[in-house]
Order: sequence, then C-alpha cells, then structure tokens
Amino acid sequence: MSGGHHPDVGGIHFPDHHGDETLEPEAPDQVPLTWQLDNVELLTVGVDIGSSTSHLLFSRLHLQRLAQSLSSRFVVVRRETLHRSSILLTPFTEGDRIDAAALGEFVDRCYREAGVSPDQVDTGAVILTGVALDRVNARAVADLFAGAGGRFVCASAGHNLEAILSAHGSGAVALSRARPGRRLHVDIGGGTSKLSLLEGGEILETATLAVGGRLIVFDAGGRVERLEVGAAAVAEDLGWTIKLGDELASGSRRLLAQRMADILVAALSGEPPDDLGRRLQLTQPLQAQGVEARPITCSGGVSEYIYRRETATFNDLAAELAETFREACAPHGLTIEELPAGEGIRATAVGASQFTVQLSGNTVHISDPGLLPLRNLPVVRPRLPAGVPEEESVAEAIRLAMSRLDLSQIEGPPVAISLPWSGEPRYAHLRALAGGIVRGLSASLDAGRPLVLALEADLARSLGAILTKELKVVADIVCIDGVELMELDYVDIGQPVQPANVVPVVVKSLAFSASPAKSGPHARGARAGAPS
Repeated sequence: MSGGHHPDVGGIHFPDHHGDETLEPEAPDQVPLTWQLDNVELLTVGVDIGSSTSHLLFSRLHLQRLAQSLSSRFVVVRRETLHRSSILLTPFTEGDRIDAAALGEFVDRCYREAGVSPDQVDTGAVILTGVALDRVNARAVADLFAGAGGRFVCASAGHNLEAILSAHGSGAVALSRARPGRRLHVDIGGGTSKLSLLEGGEILETATLAVGGRLIVFDAGGRVERLEVGAAAVAEDLGWTIKLGDELASGSRRLLAQRMADILVAALSGEPPDDLGRRLQLTQPLQAQGVEARPITCSGGVSEYIYRRETATFNDLAAELAETFREACAPHGLTIEELPAGEGIRATAVGASQFTVQLSGNTVHISDPGLLPLRNLPVVRPRLPAGVPEEESVAEAIRLAMSRLDLSQIEGPPVAISLPWSGEPRYAHLRALAGGIVRGLSASLDAGRPLVLALEADLARSLGAILTKELKVVADIVCIDGVELMELDYVDIGQPVQPANVVPVVVKSLAFSASPAKSGPHARGARAGAPS
C-alpha cells in the first residue's frame, strides 16, 4: 500500500489512500480524479487479545462514496483478507500479568509475516476480550497499539460488547438479516460463552456465561495445570474437589464438559437457570423465556470442533465441550447451522474502516473549543421510541445503550451519544430530548465529564442552548450535527478550522470479515501455541 498522508487537520489524522494498488489504471496519474474523489482504499489490522488466545487479521478495504450527490459518507464495498496470523496462547507472567513484551514480539512477527510495516497501516482495532480484562496490565497491552497517531481504536470489550462483536464478526448478524425469524448465536471461547438473540439483522439481547473450553488446562502428563473459577464450580456441583496437579480420567473430563454443555443449552433455550447456572451467569440471562425451537450458529475456539474443522486436542476440554454441546442441543429442538460465510475462532478479530465528514460550523454548539481534539470516542446510539420524545423514555434508552456496550458513565473515555431525529424541530420535543439526556447521563454530568452529542439533523445549536441556558448544564458540551453515527463506530472530533469554521470529524467503523479466507490458516490448529 502506498501513498502519502494529508497533514493533520484540526488535530485529527486523515489518511490519503486512493486505490493505488487496485485493478484500476496501473499508473497513479492515469486514475481519473473523479474516481479518486469517490473511492478510498485502506489497509487495516484487527488485533484480538483474549484471556486464552491472541491473533491478528490484516485486510484491505475498498470504500466508496454513497450515491447521493456530494455525500460525505463512505461505505465498505469490498473487503480482502491479506493475512491471518497464527494463533498464540496469550502469554502471562507471574501474578497473572499479561506478558506485554512477549505479546509485542508476536505482533511484530505477524507484521513481518504479513509483509506489512506499521507505517503502512491506515487504521485498525485492538479488542481486549474475555478474562483478559481482569488482568492488571490489560490497559498497558492496549497501549502497545495506541501510539499509532490515533489511527487505532483500542476497546476493552466487556461481556455484552464481546457478544455483539462475535455475532457481527462471525457473520451471524448478516445471516439473520437475510433469513426471516429469530435466530440464536453462541460464541464458545476459552473462558466464556457469549449468547445473542438475533432478528432481521438486529441483536435483540445478549448474555454471557462462565463456560469455556479452557476453564481447565492440563500439562503434558495429564495433570491439572490451570483451574478457573467456573470449572471449579462445575466440579463442586458434581461433588468433586479438583486441585492443581490432580489427574482426571477421560470419563471425568467428559462429565465436566457435559455439565457445562447442559448449562449452556438451557440458557440458549430460555429455561430458568438452576443453582449452577446462576453461579456461572456473568450477565443477566436472555429474557425470552420458553422460546420456540430455532436455529443456532456458533463461533469461538470450541466452534472449530463443533463444525469439525479441528481434530487435534490441546490439553483442555474444548473437544469434549463441543461434542457434548452438539448432543445436548437436539433434545431441546435446537438445530446447529454452519454459517455460509463467517469466522470461528477469529470472530472478534476486526479492523476499522474510516471515512471523513465535514460538519457545518453554523449550527454546532461547542462550549470550549480548547476541549478539542477528542479521539476514539465510542459511539452510543440509544434506541429511542418512535413518536414524540418523552424525558424518561429517552433517559432509559440512553442507560440501556450504555449498558449494552459495557460503558461506564464515570470511568473510561467520554462517549459520543448519537441521536436520530425525525419530524419537526418543535421546542417541546427538543426540550424533552434535552431533559432525557440530562437524566440519562446524570452520573456522567455530576462527575463533570464532557457531554458529546452527535445529531443527524441540524439541531445542535438549538439543543445546546436548551442544555446550557435552561437546564443549566455546567459540563463542557460538544454538540455536532449533520452526521450519522452507528453502534460500533468510534469518532475523532477535531478543532474548528478557520475561516471556514467547519469541524473535521473522522469516523472509524469496526469492519468485519465478509467471509473466511480461501487459503491460509483458519482452524484452531493453525497456531503459535494452543488456543481455545
């Protein structure tokens, strides 16, 4: 990938790649200017750091301007997987610390194997998932990539967000959009299993259980080398006590896996959990109780065994869990379907596409321009009820949207609240919307955190005035408009550029693989280590 970069504008980095290596005219000076204005190619990398495994995915994205005249929004029209790394057992040092140095060496090796240098990468995403979030230096691991000039999104994916990422990355969301009716997706990893209820391309609910293929790990001699809390709870439920160094017969391993599979299938079926099921719940269970039989798709390391893409075993319970899970589904009327195109163990390894939007300075409300630039703000898009807005319904929608992405109002980075709007901008409606924002983000505002709002309609100045003059919000407010942001977007907001008085914005949308690579490592056995 080649091509220089624009200088920073308003404190925000803008890539400038226009398909120099595509099948368009070979010489750059032969590429029509009109094509360059409407097409952008980006090199992106997705880095998935989990409690059990880590891996990278290098992709080239071709983005094209939407057909509307003078639209500033670009969408991905083609994805090409360039390189899939081997899969590494996430390295740890003493005290359950992730070995950032060893991980950094692995990442450097992956870049070399891909034939890519870091300065060629336009944008990317680093996702910390699973039990890795509990490690004391997980933030330091993300910082390995955060120094890339703001080009990388670094996100700590809690249980709900990881479920959303795996449902998208596996292709399950796209499949639900193409096929009618409700569907279930389960991502069975090393330490957790993430459940998603899908319909029409929407994720209706998510849930997570402490069920996984590497909750217990054995050494080469078959003795217990690592025992997670979830596996100890399952053993206790069976009336056993397992200690490090114990040997487990194959029948005992299968019983452990079978009990975990039963808990997982019960959760997918909407059955009320038993005592062990409640102990293994990491989030609220799926609320659609007593659901009818429906198809299931799977991802995660254990899915490689469920779909029989992997036969080797790696000193854990992944193979046994896959076998007992398949057996447990049939009596509950759950049918396992293979995704026609998607990811298994690599379902959360994503990249980030990127496009720019210029916002009119005539209608934005920025209380303190010195607050800008802001980088990598996660976008929260509340599902506002249809019709006239009401304060409490707006507030509840914001709270649910924050919870859905595991975001805290007082910890972590500020967030950008994306608000759709339809109908006339009547004062009463705007007042109710502003009141709902204040109520829904009360903890954030009380903590003095900046309030960042992104509106689709040109209402930023009016909404900002109500918030400051009538509702007496004293926190800094950045209210922009004319931009459409979606869930799983991250946004950079630059300083106003004079004399045009426009605010440069870069939107980084998480990009998921459209289909598995036609060649190269895919299954669990393609590794630098033994994953789950």
